[in-house]
Amino acid sequence: MRNLVSLLNLLFKQLAKRRALVIAIATPLLVLPALYISSTGQRDGKKIVLKAADDHELTYPTTQGLLKMAELLKKWTHGRITMIVYPSAQLGSERETIKKTREGKIDINRVNINPITQIVPQFKAFALPYIFRSAEHMHKVVDGEIGKELMKYLEKKGFIGLGFYDSGQRSFYNSVRPIRSVKDLKGLRIRVQKAQITIDMVKALGAIPIPMSFEEVYTALRTGVIQGAENNYPSWVTKGHFETAKYYTQDEHSRVPEIILFSKKRWDTLSPRDRELIRRAAKASIPYQRKLWQKMVEESKKKALATGCEIITNIDKTPFIKAMKPVYKKHAADLQDIVRRIRAVK
Repeated sequence: MRNLVSLLNLLFKQLAKRRALVIAIATPLLVLPALYISSTGQRDGKKIVLKAADDHELTYPTTQGLLKMAELLKKWTHGRITMIVYPSAQLGSERETIKKTREGKIDINRVNINPITQIVPQFKAFALPYIFRSAEHMHKVVDGEIGKELMKYLEKKGFIGLGFYDSGQRSFYNSVRPIRSVKDLKGLRIRVQKAQITIDMVKALGAIPIPMSFEEVYTALRTGVIQGAENNYPSWVTKGHFETAKYYTQDEHSRVPEIILFSKKRWDTLSPRDRELIRRAAKASIPYQRKLWQKMVEESKKKALATGCEIITNIDKTPFIKAMKPVYKKHAADLQDIVRRIRAVK
């Protein structure tokens, strides 16, 4: 009997040791995922819903860029941060959504730089004609120190700048003749945005600027109210302007970037960790958006050429640039330092 009791005690001791060993091994394995999730902000913390605005349709590259942001934030936080994108100007026009973003009614807003120049005049440098030599030059400027510096001005105005999307280059197209030199623009009635800098640019090139809304351009080209306009390849093709205005001259007079804004009012309520996650998601969405944009440009050019349009690319831009002296004198008198630095970027 004593031998049996001793044997049972020995067995219990061995089982107890094994149980302790299993617990010692398993505990870190259970704790590590929790520590990882905590350090990256994936599952702990309060749930956040962000409202994002874009005036383009759902399939447009800028809207797709915001959707990529939303996808990344949801993935990184396991759904704790949800970003809802409202396309097609559902939350209002650009000017309306800018006001709502400042008030904290909209959290994220993708807008063109042009209306932002009314809030931060320094951004006007990005809208000057022929300021950027290429897409690569523009990307280097806005992604670099100059872009970061100008972003800082936004904070005092109620916004946080998260990055810049691409909206391509704007060039002239018309229904009368190919534009190969400045003299070919003389006397042409060209639709322009209701922006004084664009009006002055077209005047300096000898054409007649006709300010009108973008929605009116198709009919105005058809009826002869205007003979041409200036815009990027996708706008020329997707809106049907190429059906009448078959001559597109790639003079690339403008490369105005798009900007991703965040409401400072809402930003101040977020933790440093969540702010960093949002910045990371915005940054990661930028190359994705730019790639989609380039794909859309190539598809638009291919479609236009297939319908008999003529695209003129081999032009000497020097006379066009020289004609901009009065425009720079009027609109860039207080931006000389920024202009010099932009031109110096290799």
